Amino acid sequence: MSRKPDRELRRGWTTGACATAATRAALMMLWGEGKPEKVRITLPRGERPEFEVVEARQGEGWAEAGIVKDAGDDPDVTHGTLILSRVEASAGGVVFVGGRGVGQVTKPGLPIPPGEPAINPVPRQMMTQTVEEMATRLGQTPDIQITVSVPAGEELAAKTWNPRLGIKGGLSILGTTGIVRPFSCAAWIASIHRGVDVARAEGLAHVAGCTGATSERVVQGLYGLPDHAMLDMGDFAGGMLKYIAKHPLPRVTIGGGIGKITKLAQGARDLHAGRSQVDFDLLADWLGDERLRECNTALQAYEIMGKDMADMVAQKALVEVRKMLPDGVECDVVVIDRAGKLLARTDGEGAQ
Repeated sequence: MSRKPDRELRRGWTTGACATAATRAALMMLWGEGKPEKVRITLPRGERPEFEVVEARQGEGWAEAGIVKDAGDDPDVTHGTLILSRVEASAGGVVFVGGRGVGQVTKPGLPIPPGEPAINPVPRQMMTQTVEEMATRLGQTPDIQITVSVPAGEELAAKTWNPRLGIKGGLSILGTTGIVRPFSCAAWIASIHRGVDVARAEGLAHVAGCTGATSERVVQGLYGLPDHAMLDMGDFAGGMLKYIAKHPLPRVTIGGGIGKITKLAQGARDLHAGRSQVDFDLLADWLGDERLRECNTALQAYEIMGKDMADMVAQKALVEVRKMLPDGVECDVVVIDRAGKLLARTDGEGAQ
């Protein structure tokens, strides 16, 4: 049983919100309002958070400010990262440039087209609105080039899904609400969606979603799939398959350990240990062995039943996957143990 936290988890701010705050601070310097210690911005849903300005410098015709990202209690790899925005006059509205540590989009299927810096639409809108609001208030022309930089971005990007999505050279500037909600599933699900979008745009015939790194390595090796065909499904089998049902691909492989695939076979859509459990009574009924009712783990049950259990789990998981996908999408299931040994594999019709 999962334990509730003993206090309310603290929310944080997205990289897009931080970049917007840094842009406001830089514009204040560029347009004669001085170097601010703090700035306040308006988020898409009307919240008005305040940010401390940790860096502020300017020269002839430009100004740059920095905000340190606070992700609250979320285990975000970008927590504590410096986000910089440099502003200078341009021609023809607001122009975005990716500075050091901000990635460049190289594949179609993302909200930003290839060749553009990986600054997502909502952060672009937030920064543009900031420029326009301040220009109106201060009597300035809203023609500004904004260069967003994340000095540690290239190193941090290796810990994200950006390379797989075709975002090269750094992080994305993200956010739809400006707020990071601790341990939210939304960011993971959004990344799965982007992975599917990229796979479709690239015309991939076969993708795979796996529950972890070991099953991903096994499945990728079995089928010789490229990195961008490997969707970061994790525990969100239902979320991934639901999105693929609306945005079909020719073939989908599901891979995972015996425990998580058993839960999928029994109808679970979220495979997280805190949100679904193996039903050992049902497993005993399936396999006709009363010993399984006393098992504590699926692996323990497998040690009793061996390949019969693995094959049955694979077949029943395949049935559940098919329930979520439209006709015409081929699907198969791969089951492994913790060491990466192949326990069962379906061919789309049944277990091999």
